[in-house]
Amino acid sequence: MGTTVQKLFRYPVKSMAGESLDSVTLGPKGLPGDRAWALRDEERGGIKGGKRFAQLMACSARYVDAPRADGTSSPAKITLPDGSIWDTDDAATVQAVSALIDHPVSLWPLLPEDALDHYRRVAPESSDIQQELRRVFARMPDEPLPDLSAFPSELMEFESPPGTYFDAFPLLLTTTTTLQTLSNRAPESNWDVRRFRPNLLFETTEAGDFPEDQWIGRELAIGSARLKVELACPRCIMTTHGFGDLPKDPSIMRTMVREHDGNLGVYATVARSGTVATGDVVELM
Repeated sequence: MGTTVQKLFRYPVKSMAGESLDSVTLGPKGLPGDRAWALRDEERGGIKGGKRFAQLMACSARYVDAPRADGTSSPAKITLPDGSIWDTDDAATVQAVSALIDHPVSLWPLLPEDALDHYRRVAPESSDIQQELRRVFARMPDEPLPDLSAFPSELMEFESPPGTYFDAFPLLLTTTTTLQTLSNRAPESNWDVRRFRPNLLFETTEAGDFPEDQWIGRELAIGSARLKVELACPRCIMTTHGFGDLPKDPSIMRTMVREHDGNLGVYATVARSGTVATGDVVELM
């Protein structure tokens, strides 16, 4: 049995499609330049992404030059659904994105982790917290909400760990086996990897329908890097949005809840910095 890296993905702007890489040097915050930009809601406040503005998933972003490895945000190009291309450091870009989503937003690079007000959560749209969580996680009234108790407690106060625009952890991993398992169980849906936005997609011959579940709490040695697999990733409404040639599909969530507690993939941190490339063999430590 064996596992190899099939694809590597980086997403310069939170909630927009990203770019595929042949190799990357992982640091403490994952892939340099990953989620280095994000939108702030200028009406309600707070960093917001595809959970709030589904149209963002129809946009894409890429770097012209390799992003800096020091954790600061490098200039990137944003492509809107109409094919127009905009620079992250161009003031007109936020006007174009605001027009697309019909809501005033601003575009921000990463700020230092002590800029706490920038990362702080704002009051939810609904005063009913259960209702708000069901909206975010696209859960029906008869479906259980995900157990969030194992996530960093700071996420109760902040939209992301301060100093980052990650939802929780710097890396998201999944396997082709998991996608194929769900496709076999719900063939009427399109289980394209673009819906699920991993950083690393693995091809594996390990046993089991969801092989990455067995990695939780263990380390993966890949190339010269080591990753610590932290916990399963409960999926949100973004996986059901339609964009590009993928249709809107609420049944995606129904299937994930029924077949795998609403989870797909696992979160990871970087235990040892190093270079990872497609084709690298993965060793489970």
